Amino acid sequence: MATAQGMSGIDLLAVVAGLKDALPLWIGKVYQYDQKLLGIRLNGQEHARHHLLVESGRRLHRVAALPEPPKLPSSFAMLLRKHLENGRVLAIEQHGLERIVSLEVGRRETSYHLVFEVFDEGNVVLCDEDWRIIKPLWHHRFRDREVVPGAEYTLRDRPGPLPCPDAFAGLLAGSDRDLVRTLAVGLRLGGPFAEEICVRAGVERAAMANAADPAPIYAALQSLVGEVAGSPRPVLGGRGAWPIPLAGMEVETGCPTFDACLESIYPLAPLPKVVKKQETLSREERIRRQQSAALAGFEQKIARYERLAELVYEQYPLASEVITTLASAAETRSWQEIARVLKASDNPVARRIIRVDPSTASVEVDLGGERVTLFIHETVEQNVDRLYSQARKFKKKRAGALAAMAAPPPKEAPKTAAGTKRVKPRWYHRFRWFETSDRTLVLGGRDAGQNEELVKRYMEGNDTFVHADVHGASVVIVKGSTERWDEVAQFAASFSGAWRAGHLEADVYAARPDQVSKTPAAGEYVGRGSFIVRGERTWFRSTPVGVAIGYGPSGVIGGPPAAVMPRSEVAVLLRPGPFEPNDTARRVLRALREHLGGDGGRSARSMLNTEAVARFVPPGGSEIAGVHAG
Repeated sequence: MATAQGMSGIDLLAVVAGLKDALPLWIGKVYQYDQKLLGIRLNGQEHARHHLLVESGRRLHRVAALPEPPKLPSSFAMLLRKHLENGRVLAIEQHGLERIVSLEVGRRETSYHLVFEVFDEGNVVLCDEDWRIIKPLWHHRFRDREVVPGAEYTLRDRPGPLPCPDAFAGLLAGSDRDLVRTLAVGLRLGGPFAEEICVRAGVERAAMANAADPAPIYAALQSLVGEVAGSPRPVLGGRGAWPIPLAGMEVETGCPTFDACLESIYPLAPLPKVVKKQETLSREERIRRQQSAALAGFEQKIARYERLAELVYEQYPLASEVITTLASAAETRSWQEIARVLKASDNPVARRIIRVDPSTASVEVDLGGERVTLFIHETVEQNVDRLYSQARKFKKKRAGALAAMAAPPPKEAPKTAAGTKRVKPRWYHRFRWFETSDRTLVLGGRDAGQNEELVKRYMEGNDTFVHADVHGASVVIVKGSTERWDEVAQFAASFSGAWRAGHLEADVYAARPDQVSKTPAAGEYVGRGSFIVRGERTWFRSTPVGVAIGYGPSGVIGGPPAAVMPRSEVAVLLRPGPFEPNDTARRVLRALREHLGGDGGRSARSMLNTEAVARFVPPGGSEIAGVHAG
């Protein structure tokens, strides 16, 4: 029975069954109203809206409408929105008959588990796809479990509400209590539902559990659970709400749904509105406060990086083992394979690795409760020096902030155009690059020196070496696996001598890293930026050349049209032609700005410039083949 104090596992069974009937669902907004109360807007098919209200430790059910959300969302609500918003609810499960409900939410290439604990003090816990805790509403450390970021969420029971018949028989046989208490405590049923099972089974409630025949009792349990989950008849009776009427119950009134019954016994008191007095500050005072806040932030970062550096030294053997093992693995495996092996491994060292970042060849490791990023192509000492370098960087910023506080406040800077957002440069932006339609990074050398660097420093494990079968072509490295080899081959063909010669197609081949060498045969010479490829190759014959340069949410991008156009507001298509690269870049820039126009063109101006466009213009002559507006 659900009372003002909280809900039972059977009550949650009825709520979860109703939510499952509403699938498919998608996560809309998440709101936090106070320390325990959260609201989640769930979007269904045909514009259906469902409003889930969760009070950790007390209740979980749908309501007709959510309370008015706070104007400033909490940090926990923002975290849930970041990971879950627009994600599809793949599954809704109750863990046995425990008062624990979890939502599995798929978003992009991963999934998350959002766990609601409706027992004791309760909690709301966000976990990754492997049930590793990302963030709980409350941090707890119990004798037998930890609910803190990075720990594994352990309260996961059998998938269904019922134990198997053998386990149920074992529960009764091993009990030294009467039947009703055994059912109430052992199955988390509570007294009223345990008595209902005794009535349905025709067994005395005071009978000893270890002397009872489990078959009729298990059948009665199945009947009760099936009725609650499949054919609820919610009622208000006594001091609470029931998903079904029990034997001998005096029913006060019925409800259209169990959620409606629950909403009636949990009236939502008006949430207090916090009215903050608007503080009027002068411009100088506002600047001084911002400088003080920045200074405090620098102090924290300095202390953190110095602490992490000391921690790496303290745990030198573990850090060294992680670096040595993964550096060796990267010689024969892709980073995707390494990540899969680490997730499946029970090795204590592997379990300390929290996250893998293929783009920087680094891993995030748990060292004594702190997350530290280690770069596997660097020694332990180099990693420590990198951390100390970060501390030195913030010490310089601290010195600058102190100097700024001692100087007169600066004049107000002119406002920038609305919507302008600079894209943070990544390590690979100095190469030719693009992302395939299935989000695999592809790199190309701009000159002989970069060709050498890509092969010697960045080609790893199961990466793929790709090259156009013409003189003067970029070395192309595919970082991982992809299904879009047409895009990769077109990229290699376009940034090669074929484009300079005015050809409209070229042959391209792909090879494994172990087939690529700088060692020539006797009497041969291999120049800078060139390599020997031995063994069988995969050929892509008569690959058409073609490049698109576009502007979108991530700034200026370029590469094969099939990969660029879907991610661009507007894209310019290029083919071999008479105009040299700098002239082509100016023509492309003018075309992009003309098609963006108005506010879009003005807001993009800081990122949309000749230099940004020129990075993606192929070598040799080009001309505009068309403009595509997304």
